[in-house]
Amino acid sequence: MALQIYKKEQGKYVRVGTAIGAAVVLAVLCYYTWEVLERQLPGGSKPGSAEGAAALPYKVYVEYAVPAVMFVALAIVGLFYMNKPVVVDFLVATESEMRKVSWSNRAELLGSTAVVLATVFLLALFIWLADMGIITGLSRGLGLW
Repeated sequence: MALQIYKKEQGKYVRVGTAIGAAVVLAVLCYYTWEVLERQLPGGSKPGSAEGAAALPYKVYVEYAVPAVMFVALAIVGLFYMNKPVVVDFLVATESEMRKVSWSNRAELLGSTAVVLATVFLLALFIWLADMGIITGLSRGLGLW
């Protein structure tokens, strides 16, 4: 059974982006697994230690082989999953819709960003003032603090 790519000429950019994103997630997962194995496996982490002398080769092989095998296995599963017609059709439709989007120019983007930042600042200032008013009212007025 040969692997044939479904709709090979369509949705190239979104497929590459999805593959890169999946690879990053897999790499982070494998790194986390490596760290957990490094901490949890028996044997010292120092090559000169008495307890780690016998267990060190075993530990090194396991803590590097398990994440590597996990990365390869999950990458193969991801490859087959991303070639399913339903997934490919969704990715192709996503890329097609993204080409239709009317993107903002630089001036509109800067203006919108300024409005959002000003609104967030004013809202934070209002919440801070309300919080200070409540704290002052409770501490001076009611003597709770």
